Amino acid sequence: MLVAIVGGGIGGLSLALALENAGIPCRIFEAVPEIKPLGVGLNLLPHAVTGLSRLGLLPALLERGVETQDINLFTAHGQAVHRESRGRHDGYAVPQISIHRGDLQETLLEAVRERLGDNVLELDRRCTGVTQDGASATARFVDASGRESTFTSDIVIACDGIHSAVRRQLHPEGDQYCFYGTVQFRGVTRQRPFLSGRSMAYVGTPKTGKLVAYPIRENIDANGSALINWVIEVSRPDCGVREWNRRAAAEDFVGLLETWRFDWLDVPAMIRNADAIYEYPVIDRDPLTNWTVGRVSLLGDAAHPMLPRGSNGAAQAIIDGQTLAECLASNRDPVAALRAYEDVRRPATTKIVLTNRDRAPDAILSVLEQRTDGKSFKHLHDFLSTEEIAQWQESYKQVAGFSKALLNAAVVQQ
Repeated sequence: MLVAIVGGGIGGLSLALALENAGIPCRIFEAVPEIKPLGVGLNLLPHAVTGLSRLGLLPALLERGVETQDINLFTAHGQAVHRESRGRHDGYAVPQISIHRGDLQETLLEAVRERLGDNVLELDRRCTGVTQDGASATARFVDASGRESTFTSDIVIACDGIHSAVRRQLHPEGDQYCFYGTVQFRGVTRQRPFLSGRSMAYVGTPKTGKLVAYPIRENIDANGSALINWVIEVSRPDCGVREWNRRAAAEDFVGLLETWRFDWLDVPAMIRNADAIYEYPVIDRDPLTNWTVGRVSLLGDAAHPMLPRGSNGAAQAIIDGQTLAECLASNRDPVAALRAYEDVRRPATTKIVLTNRDRAPDAILSVLEQRTDGKSFKHLHDFLSTEEIAQWQESYKQVAGFSKALLNAAVVQQ
């Protein structure tokens, strides 16, 4: 069996490594002429780390990233709402890791080239569509000069992101982006770490302005500075932009957070000292009724683009790849294997897409804001109990697939 993978991002590369573990050959086709370490940070929750650990990548990820110790929730007034340990600090069998997206992609790419060979990845091959018959599937490509080419394999897996040409072909009837009235500004800043030094912080809500911040590289200079990844989400009308590398300036939004100078973090200073700032649309798409047509299927953002909340986009792509490799390894009929893959993954990711819209882990801060009418409180328990917060967090872990008991049991069975 030969698998054609369309897309050399996190989903495509992790799928290639999972297939290699299963003894299934593949070829990867990436649209860009050169893979560069772009983007900002992301957080790998224990379910994603479990999958990457199966690929033998845990030591490299810990060397390049930061093992997250705890998460902390604050109101826009800086009042503490919730703190919980994470990863191995909370009894998980594997760590939670914060890492630069480029470092994660480079780790995957190095492993692919070392294990599968330099020729397995072809660059400057933008997919324009697929055809298939009863015995094979053929992907069509075009390069930057306009030259067309094709590749025929047993199956084609589209890992080409939210703008996937294959998704568009499988669902030509109309597949609209869903916009929720906010945009995110993302950046990285070189400064001293905050709180425990390996903390994630969530402050405020999209209504007031929301911050998520955490270190993704440690000890980057002689002063013990870290590379801090941060995300600011604010209300904005839809301008129709659907790009993820659009440059922005601090003055576009920092005024909304000018008073956010806490004893543990000066937010305006962090924003103004950023290496670079990018604007991201906060969008997803409604879940599809199917990902698979015969010998062609979708994976990652091509299958289930979700709101950038809850640290689940990259994680679910990694889990998709693990599941698909297992289905192909256990079923000699590739068409039946793709159906089995979708039967497992589509219902699971549909729940996450819908949950991320209003019940992501930090959305409990919106509940509190509504109950306090946005004012500071004297006693948190007058508005929100410890039990309600814990139930909210555990509910999301259950939906997303990283409940501690279930995940640790799966690790033991490996």
